[in-house]
Amino acid sequence: MEAFTNAVENGSQMLEMDCHLTKDGHVVVSHDENLKRQTGMDKDISSLNLEELPLYKERLEVEFNAGHENKSGTDRKIALLEDVFRKFPKIPVSIEIKVDNPQLMREVSALVKRYDRESITLWASEDAKILNKCRSVNGSMPYSFSKQRGVLLLLLYYTGLLPFVPVGESVLQFYLPRIINRTYKPEKPEILKKSWVVSLIDKITMRTNLFKHLAERGIQVHLFVCNKNEDIKAAFDLGATGVMTDYPTLLSTYVKTHVGVVDPDSSSTPEEEHQRLKQT
Repeated sequence: MEAFTNAVENGSQMLEMDCHLTKDGHVVVSHDENLKRQTGMDKDISSLNLEELPLYKERLEVEFNAGHENKSGTDRKIALLEDVFRKFPKIPVSIEIKVDNPQLMREVSALVKRYDRESITLWASEDAKILNKCRSVNGSMPYSFSKQRGVLLLLLYYTGLLPFVPVGESVLQFYLPRIINRTYKPEKPEILKKSWVVSLIDKITMRTNLFKHLAERGIQVHLFVCNKNEDIKAAFDLGATGVMTDYPTLLSTYVKTHVGVVDPDSSSTPEEEHQRLKQT
């Protein structure tokens, strides 16, 4: 919660997080299902009750900035999704669901409805099967492209059919390929460690005309994870409408200097945010 508060105070206009379900049915915010990397306890969140969850380590490696660590600050508790909604009622949130757990999807949906956030809370998952289940639980929430749908998007783009095909997604979230093997060193798949593969991915996916077409259709393009000014610049130069970072102060400073003023005190109605997230 301390990190989210810092991000919003520095002008971040959207929060991105992964959610998991505790044994006693609480939705918590955590990148990993298994807690060993984050806390030192080698247990899954689903095997523990909320009160049994351990604290974060005092220092955590920044996954997308190899060799760097962040202090966790004074608040080391694993956050409840409900606390995020209470604290930031007007801030759009992207929720990635990584595990095929229908109860988790139902609980997330119930919280979204309870806090009247259906227009500004995004379903996200790389897995099309999981994302389809999320949408069946709550079809009123905007949703992102799955990995499979992203491949189809590229096929439609390169065949020239994209302008004629309806697209239901509201956001495309994708790596900025240039960070791979530089600030981000993936362990798997092994093929990503080959420079020619990353170069090919970059050439195929980072198409300014594609991003412009999506933006004209009201579909946002968010590139991640940009932890250096040069990468933030590259993302915006490509036509990204949003940039994900582990360093919100760095991003807000860049935006103020190069793009425009970020006013953390400015607010918009849920309806206005809905127009930003929902496909026109």
